[in-house]
Amino acid sequence: MNKSALRALLRERRALIAPESHGFTRPTGQGRRARGLSQHQVDQLLHRALGTYHRLESGNYPNPPTSLLRDVARLFGLNEQEWVSLCRYALLQDPPGPLHPTSGKEIPGVWQEAVAGIRHIAYVSDASWDLLAYNEPFAALFPDRAVPSNTMRWMLLDGRGVLTDWHTAWAPLVMPQLRAALAARPEDDVLRQIEKEILADPDAAPIYQAGHDSFPHPDGDERPLLHAEMGPGWVTMCAAQPMTAPGARLIILVFHPGTQRAHLRAPMLRAH
Repeated sequence: MNKSALRALLRERRALIAPESHGFTRPTGQGRRARGLSQHQVDQLLHRALGTYHRLESGNYPNPPTSLLRDVARLFGLNEQEWVSLCRYALLQDPPGPLHPTSGKEIPGVWQEAVAGIRHIAYVSDASWDLLAYNEPFAALFPDRAVPSNTMRWMLLDGRGVLTDWHTAWAPLVMPQLRAALAARPEDDVLRQIEKEILADPDAAPIYQAGHDSFPHPDGDERPLLHAEMGPGWVTMCAAQPMTAPGARLIILVFHPGTQRAHLRAPMLRAH
């Protein structure tokens, strides 16, 4: 626990909330004059025992439950980056999921312009793997340039004619990503529907039910595919996340033509 950082974050955000906005009145006589909600008022609003919030803000609540942290974050109006900071300060780990179910579903519009300027295959998908932005090289990857609306569904159900060695090089590595996303977003209707379709598919279901080891992201991985215009080849994946959209991802695919992995992998980059 980072007590000083936790205390500073919570005090600052608590001071921004007017007690009157939650039906409280400020004392007119002698007494408390500090800005914002009192610690006792926070306990009342969160329906917690008296002193619970004081323990959290003072850093005397080791391993507080994420349910308490989530309730505090929503009461204080934290954004997703502040939610991550809160969990890191209080628990020394990232949160188990987004603060709001709608997080990760939208990105600033300038991302389309940015993606269009990338010369390699590139796209951005949201937390449900629905496509948000892509460039021309991405569209050229698909037969008749029929761009899929959801990249997860396409990789696991519809894209087997493009994804070479789907049973070994793609499905066992992509399905754990779906499992991890569902663990973080159990109420996501899009992801649940994809899981339902996978379980109904005779080829996909056994791989999904086998429960392969976790594969949280494809960054740096290489996989074979059949490009609609350039033929067989390999793609090297670069993965990143828009900071304002937890769960969304920018994927850049560097294509190397050929049936064999004959190209040299670039060395790791390190600052001098």
